[in-house]
Amino acid sequence: MSTSIPPDVQAYIDGIPPGHRALFDRLHRLVLAAHPGAEVTLSYKMPAYQAGKRRIYVGAWKHGISVYGWGQGRDGGFTARHPGLVTSTGTIQLRLEDAAGIPDEEFAALARAALAP
Repeated sequence: MSTSIPPDVQAYIDGIPPGHRALFDRLHRLVLAAHPGAEVTLSYKMPAYQAGKRRIYVGAWKHGISVYGWGQGRDGGFTARHPGLVTSTGTIQLRLEDAAGIPDEEFAALARAALAP
């Protein structure tokens, strides 16, 4: 994985509360593994992963980590399998206990579908 992390993104990551950092690091790793060439930027004050015209956002919130920005039908079936994690605004809100029961492959499939051309 050769994606470099810009200083503003690294500052955001460094500011994630320790209790949520491992989950963020897990999702960050899986997104970059799914799309090794994805550009990582800070957008809407959170890390954004962009491949071509597609983006997905991963940000910390009070109780965990959230994922935003995939297009309709571009979630690899994740929201159908985990409807209780999706808010009315189309955000996936992951608490640590929720994410612990979800295999890496499901998050990787979400990233692949969200960033696919």
